[in-house]
Amino acid sequence: MNLKPAHRLLYAACFAFMGIVNAADFIKPTPWSSLVTNDIQRFLPSDEVRTLLAGEDEFISLYRQSMAASQRGIVLIIPDWQHLPTNNAGINFLRKQLNEIGYATLAMTMPDIDWHPVDMTTPEPPESSEPESTQTVEQSDEQAASAPPAETQQAPHFVTGEPNISEAVLDDYKLKLIARFNALYNSAMDEGGNIIVVAQGASAGLLIEHYASFPNNELNAFISLGSYLPNSVRNQHLNATLSTISPPLLDIFYSEGNPDTLQSVKDRKRWVRKHAKYDYRQRELFGVPSEPEQHQRLLKEVDGFLRRLF
Repeated sequence: MNLKPAHRLLYAACFAFMGIVNAADFIKPTPWSSLVTNDIQRFLPSDEVRTLLAGEDEFISLYRQSMAASQRGIVLIIPDWQHLPTNNAGINFLRKQLNEIGYATLAMTMPDIDWHPVDMTTPEPPESSEPESTQTVEQSDEQAASAPPAETQQAPHFVTGEPNISEAVLDDYKLKLIARFNALYNSAMDEGGNIIVVAQGASAGLLIEHYASFPNNELNAFISLGSYLPNSVRNQHLNATLSTISPPLLDIFYSEGNPDTLQSVKDRKRWVRKHAKYDYRQRELFGVPSEPEQHQRLLKEVDGFLRRLF
């Protein structure tokens, strides 16, 4: 194919530009939490936005005051991880409607998830005076002697398509979550009265683990919305853990919600009976969390549970 000189120059320029683009440095994407902060500060009323500090981590919270004649308490609202405090899974509805029945609300924005955290607890290998080559030969001989025959080795393990988040990722996120939660709790202490937590999804599961260790900050009630942990081992232990926390617990789940939660509800009742947690209530809401009809029932269940307590 014969190309005109102008075409040759055009192709050469395109290839040169592609080389420059490929050689450009990698630009790190904007953190998710920064995008959320910018959107909240832009679209929500400024009198609702509060900036809090958790160590060196500055984050945004949303405050709404009680609109009843007498305030019954303050509700700390914790969304699921990588969810907004204005999400349509019941959180934003409660954030606004609880004000009408006597509660102030304080909702928290969530920290970023580090999918490759640095594990600072991994011990370094012990030093030895023996030469490295000698150790390597001895280890290989021991492994060869202890290895089972080829025909007795286990078959390959096939995993399912469900994600199983590592414990290192969960623990790193939990540290950030608890730091922000403590800052939110200290801010709520200025309001006085009862302090209630409404937590959702994986954030609820991690906070339940936190309160099973009996921290200093006390709650008057804990309301869990579809609590689970995205790790099969940790999620199985969560069923027993929630029956040991001291605050009264309302455990709400949706019939078409998270499968990990649905598979745990019966086992949770068994552990509650074993540990005699008499202030535990479990309620099922039908449909999906985003249905407006379920928002109304969610508010009714939360209000009824709290009225029995105070």
